[in-house]
Amino acid sequence: MEDVTVNFFREDTVGAPVLVEGLPGVGHVGKLVADHLVDELGGEKIAEISSIHFPPQVVVDEQGVTHLVNNEIYRCEKDGITIIFLVGDFQSTSAEGHYILTERYLDIAEKLGVRRIYTLGGYGVGHLVENPRVLSAVNMEHLRPEVEAAGGSFENARSGGMIMGASGLLLGLGEMRGLEGICLMGETSGYLVDPKSADSLLVVLSRMIGIEVDHTSLQERAEDMEQAIAKIQEAEEAKTREELNYIG
Repeated sequence: MEDVTVNFFREDTVGAPVLVEGLPGVGHVGKLVADHLVDELGGEKIAEISSIHFPPQVVVDEQGVTHLVNNEIYRCEKDGITIIFLVGDFQSTSAEGHYILTERYLDIAEKLGVRRIYTLGGYGVGHLVENPRVLSAVNMEHLRPEVEAAGGSFENARSGGMIMGASGLLLGLGEMRGLEGICLMGETSGYLVDPKSADSLLVVLSRMIGIEVDHTSLQERAEDMEQAIAKIQEAEEAKTREELNYIG
């Protein structure tokens, strides 16, 4: 098996100027957004990516049949706009693998005529966030005004920082190939899967791409998550009161 194997299902695949990456990360924020868009836009799977740099395991389907783990490429169309999505459940298990996989992702992007890449993720702040901001980074300075006009913030840039995994490397290695790169990160606690943060990120991304998307399912998940968090907080407060009463 090669380091990375890319299997295209058809040779006449129509390309697109935009690629959106939504692989697993903090709060699964980026993955939630990308998966939601692929579902809402009725994406067509055009390729699968397998690699020795993914975890050493197979997936067992409903029929008991095993399959190598992989990430996937989808093509979607909306309002005359074509978008390529890189989605899946896996990032590399090694630092070297991150670089190797990202170079192959960029090879695919160039093959499909991509000129701009959006990478999506979560920005962990260590506490629950009532109104999540969408924090941003770009690999070319001229992109900043466009991001800010869509509602993205660069407040996080004041203190610097790093973007790990594919979301960061696609910007850094993409800039070396002349590809525009924008990273959008939904502010999140980092403790839980965060559909509320994902919904905020979806608003900014939709504006930038120029499409309208139904947010209903994400908002419903966010409401369910808020109710679950409220119950956890109530239980913790009740436990604290009991401990205080016992001490007294």
